[in-house]
Amino acid sequence: MAVLEVKNICKAFGKTEVLKGIDFSLEKGQVLSIIGSSGSGKTTLLRCLNSLEFADKGTITVNDTVIFDGSRTTKRSDAELRERRLHFGLVFQSFNLFPQYTVLENITLAPNLLKKDTPENNKEKALKLLDEVGLSEKANNYPCELSGGQQQRVAIARALAMDPEILCFDEPTSALDPELTGEVLKVIRSLADGHMTMIVVTHEMGFAKDVSDTVIFMDDGVIAEQGTPDEVFGNPRTERLKAFLASYSK
Repeated sequence: MAVLEVKNICKAFGKTEVLKGIDFSLEKGQVLSIIGSSGSGKTTLLRCLNSLEFADKGTITVNDTVIFDGSRTTKRSDAELRERRLHFGLVFQSFNLFPQYTVLENITLAPNLLKKDTPENNKEKALKLLDEVGLSEKANNYPCELSGGQQQRVAIARALAMDPEILCFDEPTSALDPELTGEVLKVIRSLADGHMTMIVVTHEMGFAKDVSDTVIFMDDGVIAEQGTPDEVFGNPRTERLKAFLASYSK
């Protein structure tokens, strides 16, 4: 059964159409990678899924419940938006940690504010997540004391602390030096091995090929190709995808 169904998502900023009818579904425990050139609509799609932007048309369904319907005319309440966002976790390319809080405080802030569990249990869970991402010794450090790769791993732990049904990554390694990229991809691989349902916008073609169940190639606001990694990387059908992949093999 599909945990996520996206149908006819359209989004424009002024007269610029960024998403032009996006359709896809995602099964529980699968990894979907989204590739494409800058400006193809990848990040806007993620922001629409996470309710940071609102599509102009289309529907988004999670576990058979429609959480967004573009035909709806009534204003969404703050409580409704918070509830919708709980379905997704989002890891940004620029980490977005709170600099005034320690690593542990960054991870427990949202669970404590939303009373997800007792503060003691939230702390215990945060420490466990830090151990899973290899940063248990950094709980009391501040973000400025961490490398970029460490900050991104904290951001992943923070997203996981809310138990999202779908974890989304927006270019999780693009702000990192090449030597730090591997440590972040290793964590994402371990989540994939644990059957975490994920959507990963990435420029790491090798990673997408190895980890994904499905790959989507976006071009100019549409899904130009979609299939298994073998189909997308091994047998591209469109000239646009062939040219895009060739640019990464140089």
